[in-house]
Amino acid sequence: MTDGQHIRAGRRSGVKEITSVANPIIKELRALTSKKDREASGAFLSEGLGFVEEALGRGWPVRTLVHAIALRGDGRVREAAARTLEAGGQVLEVSEAVLSAITRRDNPQPVLGVFEQRWRPLAAMKPGKNETLVALDRVRDPGNLGTIIRTADAAGAAGVILIGECTDPFALEAVRATMGSLLAMPLTKCSADEFLAWQKGSGAQVVATHLRGAVDYRNVDYARKPVVLLMGNEQSGLPDGLAHAADTRVRIPQQGSAESLNLAIATAVMLYEARRHLLML
Repeated sequence: MTDGQHIRAGRRSGVKEITSVANPIIKELRALTSKKDREASGAFLSEGLGFVEEALGRGWPVRTLVHAIALRGDGRVREAAARTLEAGGQVLEVSEAVLSAITRRDNPQPVLGVFEQRWRPLAAMKPGKNETLVALDRVRDPGNLGTIIRTADAAGAAGVILIGECTDPFALEAVRATMGSLLAMPLTKCSADEFLAWQKGSGAQVVATHLRGAVDYRNVDYARKPVVLLMGNEQSGLPDGLAHAADTRVRIPQQGSAESLNLAIATAVMLYEARRHLLML
């Protein structure tokens, strides 16, 4: 059977039913699991109807909505499909095998969405009064990055800056770990030199975590100026150039035998301390 025989117009105009994993559309969607292809297309893939609904509510147009054929009659899915079509997107009703092929997972969620990536220019990341930014140097683990984005959203941070060769926040694993906070958190990326140049005119105090930090992280006046929390790579920490340029180098005391904290945990500790004066009930 040819690919064309596997695709037919759905019951609603603009909807296609696809059951072949070899279909060219499915191959394009599957390619979004590759960073190179995401960068080329400027798109990313998400899982879950909740993510799609939140995206629509925040004004993120859905390029492509993909859902299991079995959900054709689901009211929430029908509403998301209608809004996708109204905005010029496409809707695909697919088999379980196709869902697995797109996500490269054995038990995929029955609803997927394709969206445009959103990046802010570094110059637009100007922290104002009572604002906190998180700057991450060469973060490599997508689960860590996604969790940090989620935590930054929960703590009320104003954005996340990715410095150097970081993992992709639009990778499926990172998107999954954000639990939707990717839609709310401004993101930018830059080189270390670009960050240092930006820092000089940011008007913020840069507080860096460092193994040789001389100040307890709880003894910083985070209310004095806007704050940029500078966190290092999971394995090697901050390079000297970034660490020495920070206004304050702090440490998180440890008592047990663990060599260090997980990056996402350390960032959460720093975020909630930096914003404690703003989060108090």
